[in-house]
Amino acid sequence: MTIDVRPITAEQHLAFIAERGSASFLQTPAWASVKSEWRGESLGWFDGTALIGVGLVLYRQLPKLKRYLAYLPEGPVLDWERTDIEEQLDALVGYARTAKAFAVRIGPALRHHAWGPATIKQAIADEQVTRLSQVEADETSLAGTRWLRQLQHLHWRPVSGDEGFSAGQPKFNFQLPLRHADGSPKSEDELLKGMNQLWRRNIKKAAKSGVEVRRGTRDDLARFHEIYLETAERDGFTGRALSYFETMWDALNAEDPERMRVYLAEHEGDLVAATTMIVVGEHSWYSYGASTTAKRDVRGSNAVQWQMIRDAAAAGCAVYDLRGITEGVGADDPEIGLIQFKVGTGGEAVAYLGEWDKPINPVLYLAFDQYMKRR
Repeated sequence: MTIDVRPITAEQHLAFIAERGSASFLQTPAWASVKSEWRGESLGWFDGTALIGVGLVLYRQLPKLKRYLAYLPEGPVLDWERTDIEEQLDALVGYARTAKAFAVRIGPALRHHAWGPATIKQAIADEQVTRLSQVEADETSLAGTRWLRQLQHLHWRPVSGDEGFSAGQPKFNFQLPLRHADGSPKSEDELLKGMNQLWRRNIKKAAKSGVEVRRGTRDDLARFHEIYLETAERDGFTGRALSYFETMWDALNAEDPERMRVYLAEHEGDLVAATTMIVVGEHSWYSYGASTTAKRDVRGSNAVQWQMIRDAAAAGCAVYDLRGITEGVGADDPEIGLIQFKVGTGGEAVAYLGEWDKPINPVLYLAFDQYMKRR
């Protein structure tokens, strides 16, 4: 049979993800409503009449031209073990051409390498090591290696930029497995014992200090946002508007009332930390976090993370995803504190394949590439 790519309904899209078990929240139909500056479309891959894959495509128009970048963040959602993936990718490019795309960008959420906490700690301690990829991974996916080479062979281009956050979605992520290798769930005691001594001590200190963590409502997004802006100013990044988080809440929870959550850690009536979490099937993500400069000693950030981890496990999730990290592990790396904080959970650093472009119109793609480099 010839593989065919064509638009599908949001219901078909969601049903496929539910049957599969999970997919990135960036590949759910609702995400198109969050990214209002893009035009979204749900696509299905058909082998005859059988739906074998789905994807959310976001189209971004070039200035003054009706030509688009067709972007599938952390997608498409395909079975990468199938032998006809090349044909499936060709079908995607063919469809994008008819939609007036000058290029297609994909970001397969396919594990390639993983480094466990002991390996990460050794890398941080080794003065000769500055990047995680310099040390041997504890796990390497054969499918990931195969498709890395195949994408190169098929003339897909890796998105330029460093290995951090500049190239769209991060290539390196930090994840805490909530199940054993045999699929059985880990108990709370097992999850706690997997953490390092500092994390366990901080969780106990938060409880002893009287920190209370609760799930909030949409109205509590405003309180989260107040200390999120404080965090942005303290850490030197540009914060998003409250309306962005309200749009996320409305879009994601309209699709599934348990999709997005907000958590608040309070101490004697004062908000000391707040976070948002997203759940799709068996995968949960810590998406945004914030904390106050005042009362940092009561360890509200550790308390709120521990509550989210327990709630994710109770919901039957297999993974608690702390999202992006850079692979820099040198003592002077500006993001070293981030990986040190996350490795304390006992999780692992996971490298996906990264993002890849397929130019359709080489002239327009070159102009777009030059524009992005100037930015």
